[in-house]
Amino acid sequence: MYRFLRHALAGTSLLALAATAAAQDQAGSGEATVLDNIVVDAGSGGVIQADGYVGKSSATGAKTDTPFIETPQSVSSVTEEQLKDRNPQTLLDTIAYTPGARVGAYGFDPRFDSFTVRGFDVTYTGVFRDNLRQPGAGSSLFKTEPYGLEGVSILRGPSSALYGASGAGGLYNLISKRPTEDSLREVGVQYGSHGRKQAQFDFSGAFSPESPFTYRMTGLLRDSGTEQVGVPDDRAYIAPAFTWQPDEDTRFTLLSEYSRTRTGGTAAYYNDPVTGVSDIFAGNPAFNDSLQTQGRIGYEFEHRLNDVFVFRQNARASRLDIDADWAFAYQRNAADPRYLDSSAGSFSESLVAYSIDNQLEAEFDTGPAAHTVLAGIDVTRLNWNSKNGYGVAPPLDTLNPSAGRPMASIPFQTETDQDQLLTGLYLQDQIRVDDLTLTLGGRRDWVGTDTQNTTLATGAASTVTQDDSAFTWRAGITYQTPFGIAPYASYSTAFSPNAGINQETGSAFKPTESRQQEVGVKYLLPDSNTMLSAALFNIDQENGLYYEVVNLPTGPANIQVQRGKLRSRGLELEASTSLDNGLSLTAAYTYTKAEIVEGPAGTVGNDVSSIPRHMASLWAHYDMPEDGPLSGLGLGAGVRFIGKSYGSDYNTTENDARALFDASLDFDMAAIDKAYEGLTLQVNATNLFDRREPVCSAGFCYKDQGRSVIGSLKYTW
Repeated sequence: MYRFLRHALAGTSLLALAATAAAQDQAGSGEATVLDNIVVDAGSGGVIQADGYVGKSSATGAKTDTPFIETPQSVSSVTEEQLKDRNPQTLLDTIAYTPGARVGAYGFDPRFDSFTVRGFDVTYTGVFRDNLRQPGAGSSLFKTEPYGLEGVSILRGPSSALYGASGAGGLYNLISKRPTEDSLREVGVQYGSHGRKQAQFDFSGAFSPESPFTYRMTGLLRDSGTEQVGVPDDRAYIAPAFTWQPDEDTRFTLLSEYSRTRTGGTAAYYNDPVTGVSDIFAGNPAFNDSLQTQGRIGYEFEHRLNDVFVFRQNARASRLDIDADWAFAYQRNAADPRYLDSSAGSFSESLVAYSIDNQLEAEFDTGPAAHTVLAGIDVTRLNWNSKNGYGVAPPLDTLNPSAGRPMASIPFQTETDQDQLLTGLYLQDQIRVDDLTLTLGGRRDWVGTDTQNTTLATGAASTVTQDDSAFTWRAGITYQTPFGIAPYASYSTAFSPNAGINQETGSAFKPTESRQQEVGVKYLLPDSNTMLSAALFNIDQENGLYYEVVNLPTGPANIQVQRGKLRSRGLELEASTSLDNGLSLTAAYTYTKAEIVEGPAGTVGNDVSSIPRHMASLWAHYDMPEDGPLSGLGLGAGVRFIGKSYGSDYNTTENDARALFDASLDFDMAAIDKAYEGLTLQVNATNLFDRREPVCSAGFCYKDQGRSVIGSLKYTW
């Protein structure tokens, strides 16, 4: 399978040589090559062009900087201004107000950012970082620190025609903070619920007034408990970035990150077979450690060769290591029901990934048609290693459930080592004729996966080799009417190989495939910083991965399983605005019917568990007038409505509908005295009324995360 890597690396030089030859041919023909007024754009890094809460364009929808209104798929953004006002603490907090995103299906759990979009899990296949795939396998999922983001750009629906491995729900492109030419100096402290203490900083600027070098250094240190005993939320984070732009035609940006996070091996509550989810922590506070370290370093390079061709290369190397112990109380003891029988385990995982994406973009005209053609080769190589040990934990005393039961780490019994290589060739043409935009794209992917399972006690090993390939494509059309409304229609497909193994069978997962039909309309209101959009979609997916509680030889475990066929149909409505009067607002409504078309007996025709038919959200922030008596004060409020859903695929139990309220208050101290200029006080509350109800997914029940209040003091200069 390594032949694909050789071909892709060779393709890097072929693209560059072809572009250079084209530039030389044009210069040799006697035509003047004009470069003076060409500015390198946002390129493929995915930086959002936004005004307040309103995202206008990014490279996420087409890998070229394209206005959202011209993109023939549903797109959204979480802008820098939204991040500042809401102060999210996790990726789930960050995207909670975007259409179609189902967060909280697994209740309180700081270990993973697990969520679904349009009824499909995107945890492993739908999270991208700076337009490069951020892979995951098993418990190896990269953690996201929202303070290190300058935005999130979202493309919903199958999108493999450009991005290769991605899921049916779409992709969430996490955009790292980048160096700024203007000087930025920020330090801050936070204090909040459960003894949360955090210090943070963000510095950026040029090395000197005329220097082509700019930098950014972002970091934080957090010491925090959570609502669950034995589950901390501690983190150390640092993210250096560096940009070199010697002229208007060339840019090189280095992006890096290192973090160390300590939390719990489990955060689950005990599920009683008679009374349901209880208030008893199912774990063991004395045997519930999870330490994850992760790092990444990569770059974005862009060079304009002439007024037609631009060459780009984005690359990243990343590594994740996690070591954890866990215990899990799963049933009442037959001899004394006061005690709960508990299983336990220890595991150690590592994930190493390398990604590189080579692109050649050409802009030219053929008669009345203007073309933006993008050709590329990208490669992702990953290695996932997992060691696991299982055993029995001391029973849990229901009369003293918070007491720790000391025990030693469990020796590893099994080891899985998986290598996967993904190579993709893609081509896209955006054709513009007057107000009509036609987008056509196709991609061929090759995937090779080698999985070795070893029983450590005997050294017995078995190896499974799997090779897959697929062609995916997208066709879309958008028309911008004279009065500003832009209807669109598209068809898109996706192909996603799956890292990890089926713990029931020990074999690698099959690739997940999906296809979508979507029609919609977008409207950027004239003379108003307001974007409205609506979309109807129909998605079919085969061989998707989901978590279910399965009885293994070691006891019940919440593991990944692969399902037959799902169909999701729905409607999405979204509005965002930032007005001159100080009001900024984002609102969304989603109707989703996610149905099991093929699956286990008793589930066919049912709704997918924990996917509500109805979801809605509204967040608004208002800055008081500068000349009024409340000058300097900002108020924010939001509500997230999650409708009824089923607790399992058998549709025998229901999750009640609920509405969760959030709020914020901020005050610019300069309104009191100019001596305090740059000093800001802010308070954010999520789940303001502390609503903590059961929520069940795939037959196992959790509880909503309770109220969290965080006060922040920030100084900028």
